Amino acid sequence: MNIYVGNLDYSVDETDLEGFFEEYGTVSSAKVITDKFSGKSKGFGFVEMENQDEAQKAMKELNGASVENREIVVNEARPKKDNRR
Repeated sequence: MNIYVGNLDYSVDETDLEGFFEEYGTVSSAKVITDKFSGKSKGFGFVEMENQDEAQKAMKELNGASVENREIVVNEARPKKDNRR
C-alpha cells in the first residue's frame, strides 16, 4: 500500500520517515519529495508497505501525530494526476 505523509518538518529525511513506519511493520520504501532545483524537502513524502493490515494500523495511529513539533497528515496515497497540457 502506498501511503501519503504530509506536513513533514523540512528536516525529516527518508531514514527518519522509514523509522516512523517501521514500528508498525515492514517498509518497502520511503521517499521524501524534494524540490528539483534546490534539493530541499517539500514537506511531504510517501511510504510503501506491503502488508495491508500493518499499513492501515500505521495510518490510523500516525495520522495527526506530532513529529518534530508538527502534526503530520497520513492517508492512503491517490494516483498521480497527469497535469501536462
